Amino acid sequence: MRHLMVLSVLFLIFLSGASTFAEDGFTQKDRELLIELRVKVGEIDKRFEQVDTRISELRQDMNKRFDQMTHFLYILSGIFTSLVVTVIGFAYWDRRTIIREARREAIEFMEKEGMLRRLLDALKELSRQDSRLAEALKRFNLL
Repeated sequence: MRHLMVLSVLFLIFLSGASTFAEDGFTQKDRELLIELRVKVGEIDKRFEQVDTRISELRQDMNKRFDQMTHFLYILSGIFTSLVVTVIGFAYWDRRTIIREARREAIEFMEKEGMLRRLLDALKELSRQDSRLAEALKRFNLL
């Protein structure tokens, strides 16, 4: 127990003396290190600013590129729309022209030949004499 007490007293004396032997906490070397740290932090700030400017330039370039792509897509959709409208218009015009021409040719053929009309007139004339023929023509509403 006595040893423990002697050791604790020596320990306290040693600790109290250590604080008196300590030097001033801020030396010239510490000042130089602090100045170097400030310079390094300043350089790092400059690099961050350069990176920020590069990022903003890249963002502006990307925005310009997206605007160009959007403009190009508008042009393509306009071209596609005009082509579709043109093709549909041509198909409509062509169909009407063909139908009109076919109708005209059919009417000319029917007027020119007129065989059916003459055949029907002949059958009507014959139906006056033949009752079975008259009955058949009435059934088909030709008499």
